[in-house]
Amino acid sequence: MKMKLWYRESAPCVNDFVPQYTEHPMDGWEKWSLPIGNGYMGVNVFGRTETERLQITENSLCNPGCAGGLNNFCEMLIDYNHTNTENYTRELDIDDGIARVNYTINGVKYNREMFTSYPDRVFVVHHDSSEKGAVSFTLRPVIPFLKESSEGYSKRGNVFTCGDTVIMTGEMEYFALKFEGMFRILHEGGTLTPVEGGLRLDGADSATIIVAIGTNYRLESRVFTEKDPKKKFAPYPHPHDMVYSLLNDACAKGFDILRERHLEDYQSLMGRVSFEIDPAGSDLPTDELLRRYAEGEKLGYLEMLYYQYGRHLLISSSRPGTLPANLQGVWNCYDDSPWGAGYWHNINVQMNYWPAFVANLGETFDAYAAYAQAYMDQAKKFADAYISELLPENYTGPGTNGWILGTAGRPFEITSAFGHKKDTGEPDIGHSGPGVGAFTSILFWEQYAFTGNREVLEKITYPMLHDMAIFLQKAVTNVDGKYLAKYSASPEQMFTGTCHANAVYYHTVGCNFDQQLIYENHYDLVRAADLLGVTDEVVEEARRQLPHLDPVQIGTSGQIKEYREENAYGEIGEWHHRHISHLCGLYPGSVINRNTPEWMDAARVTLDLRGDKSTGWAMAHRLNAWARVMDGNRAHKLYRTLLSKGTYPNLWDAHPPFQIDGNFGGVSGVSEMLLQSQAGFIDVCPALSDEWAAKGSFRGLVARGNFVVDAAWQDEKVTSIRVESRIGGRALIRCDRLPEKFAAFKNGAPISPDTENGCLAFDTTVGDVITIQA
Repeated sequence: MKMKLWYRESAPCVNDFVPQYTEHPMDGWEKWSLPIGNGYMGVNVFGRTETERLQITENSLCNPGCAGGLNNFCEMLIDYNHTNTENYTRELDIDDGIARVNYTINGVKYNREMFTSYPDRVFVVHHDSSEKGAVSFTLRPVIPFLKESSEGYSKRGNVFTCGDTVIMTGEMEYFALKFEGMFRILHEGGTLTPVEGGLRLDGADSATIIVAIGTNYRLESRVFTEKDPKKKFAPYPHPHDMVYSLLNDACAKGFDILRERHLEDYQSLMGRVSFEIDPAGSDLPTDELLRRYAEGEKLGYLEMLYYQYGRHLLISSSRPGTLPANLQGVWNCYDDSPWGAGYWHNINVQMNYWPAFVANLGETFDAYAAYAQAYMDQAKKFADAYISELLPENYTGPGTNGWILGTAGRPFEITSAFGHKKDTGEPDIGHSGPGVGAFTSILFWEQYAFTGNREVLEKITYPMLHDMAIFLQKAVTNVDGKYLAKYSASPEQMFTGTCHANAVYYHTVGCNFDQQLIYENHYDLVRAADLLGVTDEVVEEARRQLPHLDPVQIGTSGQIKEYREENAYGEIGEWHHRHISHLCGLYPGSVINRNTPEWMDAARVTLDLRGDKSTGWAMAHRLNAWARVMDGNRAHKLYRTLLSKGTYPNLWDAHPPFQIDGNFGGVSGVSEMLLQSQAGFIDVCPALSDEWAAKGSFRGLVARGNFVVDAAWQDEKVTSIRVESRIGGRALIRCDRLPEKFAAFKNGAPISPDTENGCLAFDTTVGDVITIQA
């Protein structure tokens, strides 16, 4: 079934070029443009016929956060001067990662195809028509938000034409960051003429615009440790030669080969997973689907589309060799982007990668793993400062205190886990406790748990967990036999529960956010050490501390407490706060699981009391949590709410403003409804909703242990399960919806499986396929 977003009108011209979201949101961009990307760049397609707007983002083109953060790289304008069009459609084809615009004028059909190629690192716009010689346009790239700043935040640049190529080049003053873009038109027939700052094409049969961009940014450790902003990128060459080479190589290939290489790459990722609950599909445009869905219609196609759209966004914004997906993925149109379009580590970055492994896109995490390796030296310096100032009795010298990071991060910096109060100069941990670091280290355990890659375990996962444990063991203090985070805060919760000027963040000892995540890191470290057959005093101290971390307490309302000093729910902080940080041990952690039924019940109570109404990403976190407590109907209700209340017409997540973490959290939430594996076994359809139970299927989801799982169901019963073992190992399979009578096969041959802890048990070698048929 074809997965695509499509519309009968172009993105409207609403507040097209305002500099910051808080002034006026760029509605045409945020709500209606269609995003494509290859990690190296993101492009928003507006689909206009008079003057097309193609907005380009490059994630390293940054100012400091105080000066706006991520900047708009380019506004690529194409003048067609086409009015009074008929039969207009624009679309984003999720299956092939191609955006298209089609319309007719005076009987002539015009077609545009646009894609961003990862293997060739270029943006391609192809034009053709039903009539020879009908393709004419003017290409005008524009550098947005050029400015002079007395504070050192100037953006300077110019655009000029050199033969058949338009070149835009400039510098972001604060970091002396150089940027360049090149635009070339390949055409069949017609005449190409240079014009000021652009190119004019007349009377062509077809034409292809190829775009290459870049900066002199490098993802290296010294970029994070270098304090002088002018020296961060000084050693690196101007991007001109790189961009010129990319453009020439792409132009030598031509449109057909570029398209073929793009499809081969993109579809190899996108095609791994299918999710089907509505075989009828839909012929309605996407904005109409959303409107009807919000009014209560059951539209399974939209739920399928949103899921696959989220996978498209992850493929498009995070690839090996690129920067990781930030708060807006790889798309930003502003001079002053919302929250700087940064990497926010008290949930947002983690949520970006929650779907990576289960939704069979493990390679997309490589970008964040490389980013973490680059910031690690600075993170260790921050740990030194944290321990030496806040817990000097535990300080053991430079470089021996593990690593830690605060909430905010950017391509050129991370922030500390503590600062100082402006009025008194006293140390201040801000709005999130030291659990933020362990919130991040979970990602690296998951990288191993899903892939089973021993080299990853040895060289990446174990060092990350081990050095995080060093810090965490120094950050806790013994209180009546329990090891509690001495300086602790549940992210963004305040004394008053409001955000007015007099509110202050609530600081305590051993809040459950910190305790649960310290527990998760220690537990994962012990598992990693046992798998590698290694140990040292850090591992043994983790073993010793684990039983004394007390990660979950239940209050008088039957709730999981957010704070140890809390009795009834809501005594401290905001009742319906967007964060559910005290449930991180439920998701993305696993300390709250099937084997702790009392805690699972308390998690349900907590989710009920917290409520479903929230921002887009927070609804997505709740969706994952309800799936983890195996309440499929409540999880589906959250999914409906996310699509109805937290989604723009282009299916971007609405915080508001647009934040991509809600899209990614939606993908992981649906995946958790269909497949879980955190409890040590493959749990098929653990949270299937009644609305989906009549008939459906999924293919290609991944369970921990690197098992690829397919399943189908009908009339509330699972009719088939297929499990492919990528690396071998023992597969434990549980499915509460499996009928009493079934047959099991291994590589096509009937077998009688063992049972273990209520699961069907199979020993596998690499490539074995287990099938279970009703």
